[in-house]
Amino acid sequence: MPGERNTNQPVISGAGKGLDSLKYEIANEIGATLGGDRTARENGTVGGYMTKRMVQFAEQQLKNGQRI
Repeated sequence: MPGERNTNQPVISGAGKGLDSLKYEIANEIGATLGGDRTARENGTVGGYMTKRMVQFAEQQLKNGQRI
């Protein structure tokens, strides 16, 4: 709903800064501008790319025999 704030919390304490950094890095890479004045599709695209990159990272860790 309009005006509501995101109350999601990272599972790992202290991960919020890293996730924000990743979010803005990806937004910059794809030329997106984030913000409340943007459509859900525009903001959601960045979230989709974040998920894709985190899954790729986890797959690489598993491939190398490392625990996640």
